Amino acid sequence: MLRPEKMCRVSVTGSKRTMRDIVEAVHDLDMLHVTEYDGAWDGFEPGDPVDGADEASEKLVTVRSLESILDVSADDAGPTRVVTDEAIEEELASVREQVNELDDRRDDLRGELREVEERINAMEPFVTLGIDLDLLRGYESLSVVVGEADPDEVKVALADSPVDTFRVDHEDGVVAIFARADESAVQDALVGATFTGLEIPDGDGDPSSYLEELQHRRQKLESKLTTVQDELDDLRLDYAGFLLAAEEKLSIEVQKAEAPLTFATTENAFIAEGWLPNDRYEEFENAVRSEVGEAVDIEKLEIAEYDSDGHAHAAEAVEHEASAPAADEGAATADEEGETREAAADGGTVRSDGGIVTMGSDAPPVIQDNPATVKPFEALVEVINRPKYSEFDPTIAFFLTFPAFFGFMIGDLGYGSIYLLIGYALYSRFDSDVVRSLGGVAMWAGGFTMLFGVLYGEIFGLHQLGEIVWGGNPPIHKGLQPHYGEYALGWLVLSLIAGMLHLAVGWIFDFVENLNHGLKDAVLESGSWLMMLFGLWAWIFAGASGSAPGLLVGPESVFNGHPFPLGFAGFDPVIGLAGLAVFFAGLILLVVGEPIEGVEFLNVLVNVLSYTRLAAVLLAKAGMAFVVNLLFFGVWVTGSGADAEWHFGINHAPAYYLEQGTYHGHEVTEVMFGGLMHSGIAGVIGGLLVLVIGHLLVLVLGITSAGLQGVRLEYVEFFGKFYEGGGKPYNPFGYERTYTTED
Repeated sequence: MLRPEKMCRVSVTGSKRTMRDIVEAVHDLDMLHVTEYDGAWDGFEPGDPVDGADEASEKLVTVRSLESILDVSADDAGPTRVVTDEAIEEELASVREQVNELDDRRDDLRGELREVEERINAMEPFVTLGIDLDLLRGYESLSVVVGEADPDEVKVALADSPVDTFRVDHEDGVVAIFARADESAVQDALVGATFTGLEIPDGDGDPSSYLEELQHRRQKLESKLTTVQDELDDLRLDYAGFLLAAEEKLSIEVQKAEAPLTFATTENAFIAEGWLPNDRYEEFENAVRSEVGEAVDIEKLEIAEYDSDGHAHAAEAVEHEASAPAADEGAATADEEGETREAAADGGTVRSDGGIVTMGSDAPPVIQDNPATVKPFEALVEVINRPKYSEFDPTIAFFLTFPAFFGFMIGDLGYGSIYLLIGYALYSRFDSDVVRSLGGVAMWAGGFTMLFGVLYGEIFGLHQLGEIVWGGNPPIHKGLQPHYGEYALGWLVLSLIAGMLHLAVGWIFDFVENLNHGLKDAVLESGSWLMMLFGLWAWIFAGASGSAPGLLVGPESVFNGHPFPLGFAGFDPVIGLAGLAVFFAGLILLVVGEPIEGVEFLNVLVNVLSYTRLAAVLLAKAGMAFVVNLLFFGVWVTGSGADAEWHFGINHAPAYYLEQGTYHGHEVTEVMFGGLMHSGIAGVIGGLLVLVIGHLLVLVLGITSAGLQGVRLEYVEFFGKFYEGGGKPYNPFGYERTYTTED
């Protein structure tokens, strides 16, 4: 789970006469992640596409264009089918002719409709103005300017200009100016006014009649356009299945035809290399040989180990003979030092020392190896990046911690149930892998929220669950009420401890990864941080020279019965001094190993303090839910000061309990709020709105606060200790058929 599937590099070698059959066999297996030849071997060149590749590519482009025009989707596919080359050749031409004809008609109609709508928009101001179009043009001594403006502002502007003879007609902000002057002079006069000029449209007579003609023309064009669109929709229903199947078949053909572009080839032979899961090598070899017999030579070149540099290297002895490919005896290459080496029949080349030089230096692709229950969390990890082959996969750690963080912060059976249902809906009703993954994460987060809700004894912020399940005494409390205020401090300290453990796991991962460089590097780069982390906090929990807060050490510490009765009041001062010495020893090791990181030595304090957001969000969400319920049900109080307990007025109004004076032997001291529920019909109606909207708000903010804060702790604090990402996804040469069956 912490490592990806182990991969091995494989070479496939054969004669060009058998290349097509070998490509077919490898493609059908959908197993080999092909390495692209980098051109490094003398005498070998990248291969050329096989005959027919260009023709298949052109047909594929045509099919995809038709799918785009018809707006074909996967829902239109229908049953799988066999599509032959003859069917594509014959039917594709007919479909293309019909679709292109209708598409051209649709484009023409859309163009005409656009032009008519532009003319309608241009005509509407003139309809508002109400002046015949022929009266707005054709004068020898008058200039006519029409636009949208404030008529009073226009009149003032003209009156202050050299234009001495003018008339302004207007209606609803549309102005027509008749002036005995050049049009340019009128325009100059209007510079100071807010005036938007309008071009006088062609036409004569009443603009209303002209507008009606344009609107009628638009209706006719829209009707014709609808007819054409309906015909295209009919074609989509008729041919969608064929087009999707043809696209799939042509995509497979193109994929196979262009495969030689990644091979190393000579005049008569080819070598292909790639990666596949190590435990499937025999399956791959047997399947290919069963298809093409002895015409192919398949060899395992190396098994990729998990070294910290991200480079694959042989993890077991793989014997290779220095024999040249059968079809091209004696093809030679030269290494960096000028020594001659032969191309090996199993792919790669043989050096003088018997080692293997492969055709590419690419790192192995990554197949994350996680159980089905953990798989949904891979999507959250890949938000940062896919893990490199050499790295620990943090998905399992994410799975074990994020839902627990989230559930702890929200801790409510009601909210958790809704999160669980939302997650199930996302997981079961959507096809998108990303959405389904988010649904799986939501279900786990909802489940932990329900679990903590039962432990807190809360459902939608009410304490009735604690009464039912725990007889009024749930094992833990959120610490919002004064009577249980010590729990708030307890959660603060437990957040610190959770942070220490979480960060320690991250640095331990980094320590193990750095062991590939040797114990010294691991100690300097990662062990130093672990020493500083535990050393500093041991000193703090020992009293920190008398300055540590009482919630950590002393008789009032949270682990000394306030509220957790563990009998811990702090470490012995000797342990504290030893911890401080360990801290400085770790700091010295850090500076020796990476001097620049020495400036960040306080991360062991600051990063741990960052986890106090767990307790902060817990109290914030509890407070929001409490306020919502307080407004609706009202709250009455027993006891006072630090012993005060708050009770919701669910069965009776808070005033009723105040009149009674006591509740189960405890004095009722005050009414915090009477509650909208107990203040008449209007109060009940308004209160229900507050109750529903308020809890919905808490539900949403639970995602945006608890969810984001939990993710931040994972990404920033935890991942930053050991994780870089940047792995290559496993993309095997093959095709998963959806719309076609084998010919």
